[in-house]
Parts: sequence; structure tokens; C-alpha cells
Amino acid sequence: MGMLGTVINGLALKEALEKRGQPARLMSAIEIPAVSEKFIRARALRHFEKGRVLVLAGGTGNPFFTTDTCAALRGIELSAEVLLKATKVDGVYTSDPAVDPEARRYDRLTFAQAVESKLGVMDLTALTMCMEHDLPVIVFDFKQPGNIRRVVSGDELGTQVTN
Repeated sequence: MGMLGTVINGLALKEALEKRGQPARLMSAIEIPAVSEKFIRARALRHFEKGRVLVLAGGTGNPFFTTDTCAALRGIELSAEVLLKATKVDGVYTSDPAVDPEARRYDRLTFAQAVESKLGVMDLTALTMCMEHDLPVIVFDFKQPGNIRRVVSGDELGTQVTN
């Protein structure tokens, strides 16, 4: 159900982009031809060449792999410059800010620090993949109006995790 939920959200995002004049394609590891294309790396790269935004949904299509792991995998496969982790908090903290009023937000953090301190930036498999392939991660609050536009435009936002 979770994988299908990402397809529904992906379809909504694709439609919103196209309403604003940005050509977009929804690709999924789960075959649902009426609403999305099957993820094929070569086809995804061709969409980029044509100036289309790709919305990737459905995870890897396999159980036991989180959306974080899928995002890292697809980012590496498609030679992404950065992985944007849109979440409900405005970055990575020293501890859970909902529980610990003393929690401090990091502006920058290394993958090694995140792993060593068990900060829960993303699952360990995804974090390790990003570290091994030097794919930076930016963790930011997507619910704050304008944040998606800001982070895509290169504004410093949230926490940047790098080597």
C-alpha cells in the first residue's frame, strides 16, 4: 500500500508541475501503464535530455527497501547532483526536537557523523550508498510554503549532508 501511495502522490506532483507549464513524467518500478511509465534508466535519461522533470514513485518495487534507499539508488543511477530529502522537519538535529527542547539543528553534517551519532537522517543503506557515491543530501521541511522552490533554486535550506 505504501508503494501505491507514492504513486498517487507522484501523480499529483506530476500534474501540478504540468499545470504550471513544466513538462514532467511519472515513472514507477511498479507497472501501472494507465498512470505511469515503467522505470527504465535509459528512458529516464532521455526525458532529462528533453527537459522534462522526472517524478519517481513506487520505490524499487521490492519489499524491504525504503523510499530513502530507492531515492539514493535512483539518484546514483541518474547521476544526480544532490538528493533532496523533503520531510516534516527543517533539518537534522542532535536529537528529536519534539522530545528534546535542547536539540540543535545542524546546518552541515558529514555522512560519517550522521552514521556515528545515529541521527536517523535516513536509513543506513541509503546513507551509506550516498556516502560511497559522493551524492550529497539536503534534508528540509517541505511543508513550509516555498521551500521546494527555494531548495531547487539552490538556496541554503535545512541540513546538508556530505562527505
